[in-house]
Amino acid sequence: MTHLPDFSTASWILAAIAAICIGLTKAGLNGFAIISVLLMARIMPAKESTGAVLPMLIAADLMAIGVYRRHVSWKDFWGLLPATSLGLLTGWFLMRCVPDNAFGKTLGWMIFLLMILVLWQRFDRRVLAEIMHHPVLSTFAGFLAGISTMMANAGGPVMTFYLLAKKFDKMSFVGTCAWFFFITNLTKLPLSWNLGLISRQSLMLNLALLPAVVLGMIAGRILIKRIPQGLFDWLLLIVSLAAAIRMILS
Repeated sequence: MTHLPDFSTASWILAAIAAICIGLTKAGLNGFAIISVLLMARIMPAKESTGAVLPMLIAADLMAIGVYRRHVSWKDFWGLLPATSLGLLTGWFLMRCVPDNAFGKTLGWMIFLLMILVLWQRFDRRVLAEIMHHPVLSTFAGFLAGISTMMANAGGPVMTFYLLAKKFDKMSFVGTCAWFFFITNLTKLPLSWNLGLISRQSLMLNLALLPAVVLGMIAGRILIKRIPQGLFDWLLLIVSLAAAIRMILS
């Protein structure tokens, strides 16, 4: 384990919480996705953090597929992929252009705007009614999800917006997200490697944090059946907005 990052005790605690949040997200508590992104960006450079968590995301995606494999809308899944692929390539290109010292603010702005998108949807349900059957919905959602997941591992809010617009039930929502992000995260691997965001040290970090991901997945499976998700999502939304504003102003 000599290749583990030289983190302080506090940083290891934050990393473990971020890994638990990844497991919770893949179990269906989507609000935790942004929390994991923000925590990892606190303990390492923002751009580097996006590649550091990618193998953990893929491991959690595999767990989610195993649990929710029967609950997938393949029509919507395949409809999203072409625009998502273009979004991934666009995000990869933008990451090559954005300087390291400006990436933290860029990440903060992306998260802030995605949270505003979710707020808009929650306050004005007419948005969903007006765009649900619009032919460009899947193209817009797929492209935006591709860019946001490539640059910030933050495609969850976009997928939430899209799948709510399509009136998915809870199980179909989680199952479709599991397959969608498994494929997109696999596609991101060579792109992140090309950017130098995955290393031997980051892979050792993933291995060390994998038990925390499993713990989050188990806890999420229990919690999703017992807590009112609406109130929970609101609390996470507020925390995410506050953290994004802090990144922008830092």
